[in-house]
Amino acid sequence: MSLKIHNILPFVALFLVLQSCKSTEEEKAKPNVLFILADDFGYHDMSVMGSKYYETPNIDRIATEGMIFTDGYAACQVCSPSRASIMTGKFAARHGITDWIGAATGEKWRNAGRSNQLLPPEYNHALNKDYITLPEAMKEAGYRTFFAGKWHLGEKGSWPEDHGFDINKGGWDVGSPMGGYFAPWENPNLESGPDGENLSMRLARETVDFIKANKDTAFFAYLSFYAVHGPIQTTQEKWAKYRQKAEEQGIPESGFKMGHFLPIRQVQDNPIYGGLVETMDDAVGVVLKALDEMGLAENTIVIFTSDNGGVSAGDAFATSNLPLRGGKGYQFEGGIREPYFIKVPGMGNGQKCVTPVSGTDFYPTILDLVGAPLKPEQHNDGVSLLPLLKGENIAERPLIWHYPHYGNQGGEPSSIIREGDWKLIHYYEDGHEELYNLKNDISETSDLAAEFQDKKEALSKKLFAMLDEMGARYPERDPEWTQEKEDAHMKNVIEKRWPQLEKQRLQFLSPDFDPENNWWGSKVTRD
Repeated sequence: MSLKIHNILPFVALFLVLQSCKSTEEEKAKPNVLFILADDFGYHDMSVMGSKYYETPNIDRIATEGMIFTDGYAACQVCSPSRASIMTGKFAARHGITDWIGAATGEKWRNAGRSNQLLPPEYNHALNKDYITLPEAMKEAGYRTFFAGKWHLGEKGSWPEDHGFDINKGGWDVGSPMGGYFAPWENPNLESGPDGENLSMRLARETVDFIKANKDTAFFAYLSFYAVHGPIQTTQEKWAKYRQKAEEQGIPESGFKMGHFLPIRQVQDNPIYGGLVETMDDAVGVVLKALDEMGLAENTIVIFTSDNGGVSAGDAFATSNLPLRGGKGYQFEGGIREPYFIKVPGMGNGQKCVTPVSGTDFYPTILDLVGAPLKPEQHNDGVSLLPLLKGENIAERPLIWHYPHYGNQGGEPSSIIREGDWKLIHYYEDGHEELYNLKNDISETSDLAAEFQDKKEALSKKLFAMLDEMGARYPERDPEWTQEKEDAHMKNVIEKRWPQLEKQRLQFLSPDFDPENNWWGSKVTRD
C-alpha cells in the first residue's frame, strides 16, 4: 500500500502544480483595475475639459484614451456621501451618510456659529458593515485589493481594511491631509517620509509598489488622493510658474461674486492651487508610467473621477467651475458634475458619452468589465455602463441627490432629481422648487418651474417617492432662528469676508508673495 502511495505522489504533485499554474493564468487573464479618485477636483480643472490655466497631461491621457462621460456625476456635493456611494452603489439617501463625516447636525450646527433657518438632520457616521462593498465583491472575484489615500468613511473599525481592502496605506478617519502635503505629516496608517516628501507622490509610489508586487495576479488598486482638498500647498517653483501664467492671461481686479451665503470664485488664477493640481497630475503619471513599463497597461482598466465639485466658495475658495454654477457643497452643476473617465483597453477610446451617469454606477460597471456576477441587491442605485462603453444605450432612469444640510461652502439644504435633460431642485427652507433644462442651460440661469408646471410637479412627485422609499431624513426648523441674526451674519460676510478674499487672491498673485513658513517644508533637505 505504501509503495502505491509513493508511486502516485509525483503525479499528485504534478497535478497540483498544473492546477496552480492554471489558477495563476486565469488570474492573469482577468483585467486589472486602477481606480483613481481625486478630492474636490472640479469638472473644468483639467486641460482636457477646457481649462486654459491648469496643466494635466496625465489625467488628460486617461480621458483621451478612454471614454469621457460629459454628464458624469458624483452622488453628492460633498465627500463622504459620494465615497460611500462608490463603495456601495447606493444613493446617499439610501446608505444614510448624507454629509461629510464630522459635520455638525441639529443644535450643534447652530452652536457652530451659523445662523440658519433649519437644523440639519443626523446622518450615519460609518459604512454599514452589512453591505457587501465594491472591494469585497472584487475579493470574491479573486482580486487582490489595495487602498491608498483618503478614506473618510468612519473611525477605526470602519477603515478600508474593515471593508474589503487587503492593504491600506493612509486611509483613516479624517478627510484633510493632516500636517499638510509635505512631510512630516500626521497619519496613523502612512509613515511619514523624509522632510519635504510630497504626499500625492508618496501615495502614487505606494500604489506602484503594490502593483509591482501583484503584477502576476489580478489586482484592484484604489488610489484616493487627498489632493486637491485644502489646505492648498505647492512648491515655490510651481507657484512661480502659475503666477506667471496668470499674469500672461491677464489678472482681473475682482475674482469673486456674491452667492446666497458666500462669495464664489469666478476665475481660475490661484497659483497655489494650480501647483497642487499639477503635482497630483504628476503623481497620476508615475502610476501610468509604471503600468506601461511593466507591460500591464493593455490589461488594466483605468478610471478617474472626483468626489464632488471644485471648491469655489468655503474651504480654500480655490477654483472656478464656470460655466457650471456653484461648486463643492452646492446643489448646482458645479457641485455635482465631475470628471468621469473610464479607460478600457480597446474600447471607447477618445469618445464622449452624453448619457447622465452617477458614482453609484462604478460598482456594477467594474464587476461587469471583469466578468464577475453583478449584485443588484447591493448596488441598488447603480447600473452597468458597459453598454455605453460599447457604443450602445442604457435605459433612461432618474438620478437623485439628497443633501439636507447647509455645508461649509454656501450650498442650501436641498434634494435634486435629474431625468433626461431636466433637473429639479427642491429647497427645504421654504419648499420652493427650481426647474432647469440642462441641454439648453448648462449654467442654470433660467428657472422654468412656472413655465413647465406639469414637468415640475411630476419630477417632484417622483423625487419624494424615491426619497421616502429610501428612508431619507429631513431637516427641521430652528425655533431660535431670527431674520435679524441671519442678516447680521450676512452683513459680516459681505463687508468683511468678501474684501478679505479679494485681498488674499491678489496677495497669492503678487511677485513677492511669501507663505512665511518655508513653503510648507516643500524644499526637500538632504542633511
